[in-house]
Amino acid sequence: MYLSEVNEWDIVKKQYRYKLKSYFGMFTSLMMIQLLAILFSFNGTGMSGGSSSSLDFEVHYFTSDILQVFMMIWAFISAIIITTKAYRNDDYAFVTNRRISHFSNVLFLFSASVIAGLTGYLAIHLFKVITFMLKDSSSIMVESLTATGLLKGIPASILYIFLFACAGYFVGMLVQFNKIFAVLVPILCVGALILDGMTGDPTLLVSALTFFGSEMSFLLFLVKILGVSFLFLLGSIGISNRLEVRK
Repeated sequence: MYLSEVNEWDIVKKQYRYKLKSYFGMFTSLMMIQLLAILFSFNGTGMSGGSSSSLDFEVHYFTSDILQVFMMIWAFISAIIITTKAYRNDDYAFVTNRRISHFSNVLFLFSASVIAGLTGYLAIHLFKVITFMLKDSSSIMVESLTATGLLKGIPASILYIFLFACAGYFVGMLVQFNKIFAVLVPILCVGALILDGMTGDPTLLVSALTFFGSEMSFLLFLVKILGVSFLFLLGSIGISNRLEVRK
C-alpha cells in the first residue's frame, strides 16, 4: 500500500512537470494579457474633479484593478482549456487515473496562479515607470507601499487568481459533461448582470464581491478563498467521475 502511494505521487510529479513544459503557451498568453491590461490602465480607473472661481482641476486614479481582472479572466479561461478532451487525453501518456490527473492539474493551476501573481506585481511597477515617462511627473502622487501591504497584497492577488482558475476548472468540467452548459453558463452570468441592472440594486454581483473583498482579516479571507476553491475542485472531481461513467 505504501509503495502504491509513492508511485502515485511520482506520477503526479511527472505529469506536473510535463504540464509546466507543454502548457508553456499559456504563460506566453499571460504576458500578452498583462501588456494589454497595462495599455487599458492608461485611461485610469477613476476620476474626480472640482473648480473654483479661478481654478479647475481633475484627479485621475490609476490602480492595478484592471490588471488583476485581466489575470483572473486569463486564469478562468486557461482552466477551462485544460479540461478539454485533447488536454485530458495527454495524461494517458502516463500510467494514470483521473485522481492523479486532477492532482497534477490543481498543482499546475496553483503554480500558474503564483506566476501570474508575481509577474502581475512586476507589471504594476512597469506600469508606474511608463506612467512617469509619459506623463508630467510633477503632478503624479504615488501611494507608498509598506512591507505589510506587500506581504498581504501579493498572496491576496495569487488567491484571487487561483479562485477563478478553480471556477474555470469547474465550468470546464460542466461543459465536458454536457455541451449545453457552454451556452447555459454565459446566459446565467449575463442574466444575473442584467437582473442587477434592471432592479437598480446590484445585489447578486455585490454580494459575491463583498463576501471576499470586505474581509478585513487575512486569515478569514484565506479560509474563504480556499474553502470556495475546494468546493469548485470537489465538484469538478464529481463531474469527472460521472464523465468517466458516461464513456
